Amino acid sequence: MVNEKSLKDFLLEKADAYNQPFFIESDPVCIPHLFSKKADREIAGFFAAIFAWGNRTTIINKTRELMRLMDDAPHHFCLHHTATDLKNLMHFQHRTFNTTDLLYFMSFFQHHYRNHESLEAAFLKNHSLTNQNTEQALNGFFEYFFSLPDAPARTKKHIAAPAKNSACKRLNMFLRWMVRKDDRGVDLGLWQTLRPAQLVIPLDLHVSRVARKFRLLERTATDWKAAVELTNRMKIICPDDPVRMDYALFGLGVLEKF
Repeated sequence: MVNEKSLKDFLLEKADAYNQPFFIESDPVCIPHLFSKKADREIAGFFAAIFAWGNRTTIINKTRELMRLMDDAPHHFCLHHTATDLKNLMHFQHRTFNTTDLLYFMSFFQHHYRNHESLEAAFLKNHSLTNQNTEQALNGFFEYFFSLPDAPARTKKHIAAPAKNSACKRLNMFLRWMVRKDDRGVDLGLWQTLRPAQLVIPLDLHVSRVARKFRLLERTATDWKAAVELTNRMKIICPDDPVRMDYALFGLGVLEKF
């Protein structure tokens, strides 16, 4: 096993190699990049992240399909859709995400954007600038997202929360897109209140496998505690931007099959 300094240098090198514009085209992050309006980017990115399990090409294609059904103007569609407009969505499905789920997402976005300009406000309900990470932000978002009176029980499986000890991979990935700011052009850096230092690594089986190979992760379960454990290790390398290392771990695990 490489020593700690060599491992740090290796991971920084890999992070720089994959945190490049070429990464966008084949990753779900390409979806919010299709739009210029902030709210469109938020909504498109949210769906892309929620759909992000399985084949990346399928994820991209299904999210693009949904954006077309929303006239490629998701913010306007969510705010101003009619019953007739919603009929165009009735046959949309992605894996276990079905019409019931989609219609509730539409209701939530309409409710939220009637009262807020940005989706960031939805993640600030329980969040504090002094929090070490986004645990309370994600728990607060879950409660807020399902606060409408017609929230279907089945839809709750699509929104993770640390309170359920989920690793929250997809939401953490979405937050990376919205919050991280650098000069590479992959992450959009749209939000101002949540800080990159508070973000948590989007932990999935590929990332956790690589982390365990490098002895960066001791916990055997791929859950919230493991995501925080790995993030805290990455803070040793990048204290103000630990999820920068997501590029290294994801690239090694998914693209290099490490």
